[in-house]
Amino acid sequence: MPRMGQRPPVIFIHGFIGALVPDFPFPHASPDMYGYGKHRNAPVDVITLPHQVDYLRTFVDEHFHGGPVDLVGHSVGGAIAMLFAHAYPDHVRRIVNIEGNFTLADAFWSASVGRMSQSEAEALLDGFRADPAAWIGRSVITPKPESEAVAAQWLDFQPASTLRAMGQSVVSVTGDGSYLEALAKVFEERPVYLLSGERSHDGWHVPDWALQKCAGRLTLAGCGHLMMLDNPPAFSAALASFLTG
Repeated sequence: MPRMGQRPPVIFIHGFIGALVPDFPFPHASPDMYGYGKHRNAPVDVITLPHQVDYLRTFVDEHFHGGPVDLVGHSVGGAIAMLFAHAYPDHVRRIVNIEGNFTLADAFWSASVGRMSQSEAEALLDGFRADPAAWIGRSVITPKPESEAVAAQWLDFQPASTLRAMGQSVVSVTGDGSYLEALAKVFEERPVYLLSGERSHDGWHVPDWALQKCAGRLTLAGCGHLMMLDNPPAFSAALASFLTG
């Protein structure tokens, strides 16, 4: 573990759609997971939560000498962060889980895309790409001037085949009875912080035991699931409070 006064690097793990690169003043990285960004052409059979965990292990080993690191995971990225911490506890100091998947109820939208045919998923994504301002406006009440450009980048960050594969994997993994057991072990072994948005908080199905065992939790006023776009300064400040405390 880092010596007193040292901060480990922070790994930001993006969610189902788009990247996660907040304004953060400390050493950090935001790798493109399989099926996303520079890995958008990865074979469909590796676009699964377990393979994303394996990729993250390789990334941490190559760039940060095996860690330990802090993990910040948003949405599906929160599930990846927790699974990584379960598989490689010595590689992780602490985790910030941002409305990450706990139950199948948290996978409502990703599951629906996973059930689509390839052509249906492509039509859905093409519709979003045709009007990124409208897409982001569904989640962000008062989009910033730059929000439309960010939305366009996020929508272009992955093909429809990635969304289908990830949606199917999220259902398979989080629907398994062993998933919550793995998460409970992480809460026992490492500090886990829970971050949510006021407008999306009630739709996040966090078990009571997780609320009791978490190292800290915060709900950002006026924000929804995309809180990093709703209020970037408050989002970054929340992360800093969890990771530097």
